[in-house]
Amino acid sequence: MTPEQYAIAETIGLNLFFLGIFVFIGLAIQDVLKKGEVPKFGRVFVWLVLFLGCAGFVAKGIIQFFWENNGLS
Repeated sequence: MTPEQYAIAETIGLNLFFLGIFVFIGLAIQDVLKKGEVPKFGRVFVWLVLFLGCAGFVAKGIIQFFWENNGLS
């Protein structure tokens, strides 16, 4: 494999790792909210914050991808 292929494989692996971490965090939060009998408003707020964190991470990845492909970095 060439160094470019290693870099692509590393990037894909790292992104899949982060996806797995986000899934496990979501499952843990769901379990805590369910066992803690958190009110509806609290659950919505917690999931909103989690979603915004994930959305920011995805947006950063998309912006970085376009910047690197356009030669801006």
